[in-house]
Amino acid sequence: MKEDIIGRKEEIKRLEKLCKSKKSEFITIYGRRRVGKTFLVTSLFENQLAFFASGIIDGDKDDQMSSFYNSLKKFGCEKPKPDTWYNAFDMLSEIIENQNNNDKKVIFLDEIPCFDTPRMDFVKALGYFWNSFASLRKDILLIVCGSATSWIVTNIIDNHGGLHNRTTGEIYLRQFSLGETEEYLKVNKFHWNRKTIAEAYMIFGGIPYYLSLLDETKTFAANIDRLYFTEGGELRREYQQLYKSLFKNSAPYIKIIEQLAKNKSGLSKTEIARAAKLNQNGDLSQMLENLQYSDIIRCFYGKSRGKIKKRDAYYQITDLFTLFHLTFGDKPVNPTFWQDRALTAQIITWFGLAFERLCFCHIPQIRKALGLNRIAVEYYSWRSTGTPGAQIDMIIERADKLINICEIKFSDREYTITKQDDLDMRNRIDTFRQESGTNCGLIPTWITSYGLKDNDYSADIQYQATLDDLFK
Repeated sequence: MKEDIIGRKEEIKRLEKLCKSKKSEFITIYGRRRVGKTFLVTSLFENQLAFFASGIIDGDKDDQMSSFYNSLKKFGCEKPKPDTWYNAFDMLSEIIENQNNNDKKVIFLDEIPCFDTPRMDFVKALGYFWNSFASLRKDILLIVCGSATSWIVTNIIDNHGGLHNRTTGEIYLRQFSLGETEEYLKVNKFHWNRKTIAEAYMIFGGIPYYLSLLDETKTFAANIDRLYFTEGGELRREYQQLYKSLFKNSAPYIKIIEQLAKNKSGLSKTEIARAAKLNQNGDLSQMLENLQYSDIIRCFYGKSRGKIKKRDAYYQITDLFTLFHLTFGDKPVNPTFWQDRALTAQIITWFGLAFERLCFCHIPQIRKALGLNRIAVEYYSWRSTGTPGAQIDMIIERADKLINICEIKFSDREYTITKQDDLDMRNRIDTFRQESGTNCGLIPTWITSYGLKDNDYSADIQYQATLDDLFK
């Protein structure tokens, strides 16, 4: 039911409007595995589904056709199993024609990339179904969905054959924000404070399925151990399943991800090729683009006197579960691993690094907290090409010729800026000014869990954001 859906207000509004359209609509919904695409559609249209079929991950052509045929039978088809996708869509057309009500008929094809097995012409048959039948009516809402985002973009949205420019809308479903995660946990009777929710987010991201596996009767640390560090834990093999669902040949993608995980400030395409031992060619460019489509990495640009240069592009992991796995995935089974180490330097340091990535997932909230939500900005991490080790967690470059130089700190109390912190900030600002050649004003800015403790070094800090701001 619609009432069961957390967040997704804009997506619901869009889908409801399309459902009331006076013509047939063809919508793509895509996004990372486990982000809630199927739940959104089936909950919103549970009483309007004229047809629903789902592809089978890792299934062969017979598996896919059998899955589709079983759905055809559930919706009234009595004919023998089709041997081609053209015949399968003809049967679907007959099912729709036999539904005589005047309501919008929602056809939902889930995990659609799985249906596209070699030499079966699934995409061509889908195009024929839309062009020769569905688009000629006024009462169809065709929704196609899949986790393999790059496949959706290449074969449906950017199709150059029968589906060229045929889609009438697309929805990119992203993970929950911190605020939506808090809402989800409260609805499910979790009594965690915001620091604990943020720590959960740094491990699971805002992925609804992962959050649904949490047990409200157990502590946060016990949940981590149960899901990840226990034999048979439900998320212990999720990393492999995630990349298998996203890419048919996941091995080179995993090589890229493993190298990016080793450098928090990001790597250039040349550095990735060298570190992952991949050719620096069009295939690598396409893989990087596919990882961006799938919400696994982001691309940002270094600066050269205020101008973006494509060769200065850097790539950085944004998927928090991937980062968690690549840090702790080599640990042996131990049902109390996290509980035993929750307050150790290893875990505290890791949360500090993960908090930086969490902040990059909440740029709109940070902009609002800093009073920048009405100013055009560009944001990126930065590392020096000259001074060893010099890097800046986040830079927010503004249209008003000012630049916020952001230091990000995660702690369990107000953060105290020390003399060394102050010196480090000054050095970073000086190094950035020299290397970028910028004439903009550079403003020290702090993003912390609970704000800054008053002292001589915090007195002049005008720009701050806290964890509470990220929940707004």
